[in-house]
Amino acid sequence: MGVLIPILALCIPVLAIALNGMQKVYRLRIEEARIRAGAYGEGGAAELEQLRGEVDDLRRELGEVHERLDFTERLLSRNADRDRLTGGQGPEGT
Repeated sequence: MGVLIPILALCIPVLAIALNGMQKVYRLRIEEARIRAGAYGEGGAAELEQLRGEVDDLRRELGEVHERLDFTERLLSRNADRDRLTGGQGPEGT
């Protein structure tokens, strides 16, 4: 019985967090259904279009970050290859 008390004490907060997350998901689904049904009127549609625009901007910025990361990785791998070929002596050859 003494072992079950700490297990139960840890399970209660985890269960509360999980149920809270599920409640938020359901609330968002209901709100999305209302927007799609037109329950929010013109203001909801405008807000939805604004959010779509922000998501598009974030996708574009993320694409730019990926390109910069790829470029940086290529530079680092090129330097690593050069060090391997020169035996780790650096660009001067000393």
